Amino acid sequence: MSDVKSDNKSNNSKKKNKKRNRIIYNILLCVFICIFIGCAIYLISYFMESKKSEDTVDGLKDMVIDESQDEEIVFDSMYPEVVVATETDAGVVEEIKYINFDGTLVQKKYARLYKYNPDFVGWIKIEDTDIDYPVMQSMYEEEYYIYRDYDKQSSSAGTLFVDTSSDIVMSDNILIYGHNMHTGKMFHDLLEYEDEEFYKNHKTFTFNTIHGDGTYQVIAAFRTRIYEVDYTGFKYYQFFDAANEEEFMDYVKNCVSMTPYTIENDVEYGDKLLTLSTCAYHTTNGRFVVVAKKIEE
Repeated sequence: MSDVKSDNKSNNSKKKNKKRNRIIYNILLCVFICIFIGCAIYLISYFMESKKSEDTVDGLKDMVIDESQDEEIVFDSMYPEVVVATETDAGVVEEIKYINFDGTLVQKKYARLYKYNPDFVGWIKIEDTDIDYPVMQSMYEEEYYIYRDYDKQSSSAGTLFVDTSSDIVMSDNILIYGHNMHTGKMFHDLLEYEDEEFYKNHKTFTFNTIHGDGTYQVIAAFRTRIYEVDYTGFKYYQFFDAANEEEFMDYVKNCVSMTPYTIENDVEYGDKLLTLSTCAYHTTNGRFVVVAKKIEE
């Protein structure tokens, strides 16, 4: 009799365990399904926002005025045209080079972009990459465009933007930030410069501002990070204007020494530098940085 009771007790215990296991299994299954759906929604949203951002950029490219086609533009009379005379072998040629926006002379080709959003300061392009974007600068809120597009609408991709401490005309160094998007957009392709062969085939790129066009020659490309406030070592993101030649050359030497391959350069005090920065994931607060100097062509 005791054996029968013992068997019944054992069976009941097994049934309870099965029921409990089934409940736990169903709960875990629901949790995993919710996580999967959440991840799927996030990824779909992420890629859709990236696509929306790229569509916006495509529209902005259409707003750039093609000067080679002598495209006619019409602005309100309050924005006068600035005619510049250029001497050629065939004689003197006068052409509209700038539009005067209340004292700010903007290249004719970028006049529409600037009029639409005066935070626009230029356009950067690196051949054979997806880096072909407008660059913004908000003087009132440095990271205003970190999660906003050109239209000032919310965007996970954000827009490339210049540090508020950089003056695009006067500063020794212009610092531009951009996201490293998993979609391969924004500044993701900067990491191509980690490969020496890529560098050798892409030694220069363009950053044309509202004031004038510029070609830049790469002098350094390296991984680093954002450090704690009390860190006393080299912080690339704190250099904008050199107090003297020694300070300028120290910045250059530090950047060159951190580059994993040799780049021959002839940087001199007085050269204008451009530093491009994006996130990298080799360490906490990791960054990948490309530094270039403006050259005359």
